[in-house]
Amino acid sequence: MYSHSSESLIQQAREIQEPELQKFYSRLVKLLQGKELGHETVDSLQRLYLILSATKYTRMLPSDLQKRLRSLLLSQSEQLQVLSAAVLRETLPLSGQEPNYNQENPAQLNSHATALLISQAVTRTDLSFFCAQLLRCLEGRPSESPAHSLLYILPVLNTILTHNPKCLTEDHVTLVSKKLVDWLRYASIVQGGGASSGRFFTGPRSRQPLPIAELDGTVSGDFFTVLCVGQGFTEDQWMNVYSFSMLRHWLLTYHSVSNGNTTVDAANRLQLSLSLSLSFSNDDRSEVDGSVVSMVSATSSSSRVLPPKERLREKAFQYCQRLIEQSNRKAHKKTDTELQKACLVEAVYILDCVCVEDASLVYRTFPSIKALFGRLSSDLLYARVLLPIAQFCLNHGELAAVDCDSMWKLVFGRFPAELFSDPFLAHELLRFLRLNLENIQLRVSQYTHFFPNLLKFLAWDSPAVVDDFVDLLPSLVTPGTTVELLHTLLDLPCLSATLVLQLRSACLPISEPGSRSLACLDAFRHSSSRGLFLFLLRGEAGSGDTIERLDDLHKLLAEAADWPRVIHCAQTVPVLLHIFFNTVVMVADETLLAHLILVMLERSSLLFNIPTYIKEIHRVFSCHLLRLCKLHPSLIMYQSHELLEFAGTTANVYTKEELYTHVP
Repeated sequence: MYSHSSESLIQQAREIQEPELQKFYSRLVKLLQGKELGHETVDSLQRLYLILSATKYTRMLPSDLQKRLRSLLLSQSEQLQVLSAAVLRETLPLSGQEPNYNQENPAQLNSHATALLISQAVTRTDLSFFCAQLLRCLEGRPSESPAHSLLYILPVLNTILTHNPKCLTEDHVTLVSKKLVDWLRYASIVQGGGASSGRFFTGPRSRQPLPIAELDGTVSGDFFTVLCVGQGFTEDQWMNVYSFSMLRHWLLTYHSVSNGNTTVDAANRLQLSLSLSLSFSNDDRSEVDGSVVSMVSATSSSSRVLPPKERLREKAFQYCQRLIEQSNRKAHKKTDTELQKACLVEAVYILDCVCVEDASLVYRTFPSIKALFGRLSSDLLYARVLLPIAQFCLNHGELAAVDCDSMWKLVFGRFPAELFSDPFLAHELLRFLRLNLENIQLRVSQYTHFFPNLLKFLAWDSPAVVDDFVDLLPSLVTPGTTVELLHTLLDLPCLSATLVLQLRSACLPISEPGSRSLACLDAFRHSSSRGLFLFLLRGEAGSGDTIERLDDLHKLLAEAADWPRVIHCAQTVPVLLHIFFNTVVMVADETLLAHLILVMLERSSLLFNIPTYIKEIHRVFSCHLLRLCKLHPSLIMYQSHELLEFAGTTANVYTKEELYTHVP
């Protein structure tokens, strides 16, 4: 809802009359003709945007105003760039003045101007023509284009590819692949920005460029990467950084094997990779026409053998291997340590990508991945890096004949048990499961065994992850887990409260006699009730379907019944139970279904004391009890004694009305 003052401004913008609007246009044109554009110009542009966006009708601006706004897109002020682009997106281009995709120097375009061009592109031809203009800048020699003009090409190109990946021709893809090889592998190894040795005599003749350094301060002895540091960076070093940032997107978009000759293609790539591995350290330079490095290495055998796509794949492999080596160095700054983690995540994903494209690279990649896992697995601060390693093991572990049990014990064991309160990890891990669910079910036999651990994410932050578990829960329902899973779902509110107590117990001191504290927290710490909480916190299935002292547990947790986290968790359980029972009817036999009916009757009186929760669970039970008996009438005979006993207990008429009405 808008405030009263905001609604008043919007109403004024909608009711402005045409004569007044034309006067406003003229006044704005005069402001834009001035040499200096100050606060009055900014205020007028903001008002114009409000007028244009407040109505559902698209207006057409005067031609002179539109021209001024388009020139403003290339202003030095980013605020003016943003405002002019926002205004132009709300208007119709004049007839004959559609967006100009034939830019004299498209590399000078900023992200706001590019976004406007993309949003107003009518056909793919428009974007293809614009891409061709951008790539012509890449083909020119550095001396032929303005200083630093190339720095904006890759971000602009990446934006266009995200919008429409089919706008590049095969020749364009080849050109960009060659240039990416050049920037990734052969950037300068000296610092830019006029860095000097710092000595007393630093005149033009004595000043020597310093070599780039590693994050630990030592001089770099290898090629430049995003993890190299210096007092300044050259243009090709910035292009190296930009190339790495878009490399995975580029490989996934244009390097996937999509033709039908996959067997022949794989054999050819295997032969190429084996021949290349014999000369892994050869310095094969770029083949981009006219570049200096291509003339230096015209005799390189591997350069003549590998096509551009394979060369980019090989250079991406070498780049990522170097990043893994650099990540082992002790960074001096905390921000650099975080940068190392982020680069490791991207590097492992890129290695996974190139190994999917070329299976022969798996054997060269796995030793470094295995060593990286061994180095990081004991430190949960690197959990974000370990998930891409898990992705790599899932995709290639079988091919490399590597036992990944320790990986899955970490991902499904320690991660949920110790990091359930980390929202980022919860999102990443559950996303990993959803995207790879079929492969995980096929290749990771322990997956369903860890469902008590995985459900901790749901118990801790139900609103944020319930959508993930709507997709994942059917995969956890098997004949061996069905009964225990039903009990665990019914106990989720108790698990939610227990997780809160676990964190509080770790950070709050033990209360002294006579002091006020949570009774349930004292119970959590007391040895007599510790076993009840440990069962809820178990990490794996198989230790028993439920516990005998559930009623005692509910009493110990009584004061947690109104905690917001517990209430949110309780609200998700009925939804998940519907999914659970819909899946059970497809995987369970009649014997198991008869056991489930018995569990429903027993647990109907053993639920955590939240009145709305109990009522909703009874409603779900009544719905699916009736459905199960209709699908399998013989179930009534299997459990006739229990059903008659339940129907004969008159107290159930008042305490379990929703369920009782469907039993007699």
